[in-house]
Amino acid sequence: MKEYKMRRGEHLDDRMPDLKGSVEEYFGDITDTEEWQGHELYVVEDPDNPVFDRIVAGAAEYGSKKDKLAVHFEERPAEDVIAEGNADAAADAVDAKNDFLLEATGRDAKSRRDSLKREVEDDAPDY
Repeated sequence: MKEYKMRRGEHLDDRMPDLKGSVEEYFGDITDTEEWQGHELYVVEDPDNPVFDRIVAGAAEYGSKKDKLAVHFEERPAEDVIAEGNADAAADAVDAKNDFLLEATGRDAKSRRDSLKREVEDDAPDY
């Protein structure tokens, strides 16, 4: 499960007031909910795109801190997807993930990578 921060000064509720509807729009019908570290997340067991096996997404609420978007994409092996003749679906899956994360966080893929690098650097011990 990965957690994504919003841009400075922005909140998940403002960017995606209907998170459930957005998850369904991007990935398919929500079939269940699942608890993760005390947060209730939406589960898409049979996503529209054949690249995905299962998707779990929702708001990770932290009281005094800003909410984060918690997401887990379970993907099928690329060989299986290509063997089934769904190679085009792989590009669509990447676009769907990036578009969803951009809409939710206001950060593009490069910005999200840079943010994750900074978090790892901040956790590194000083020698």
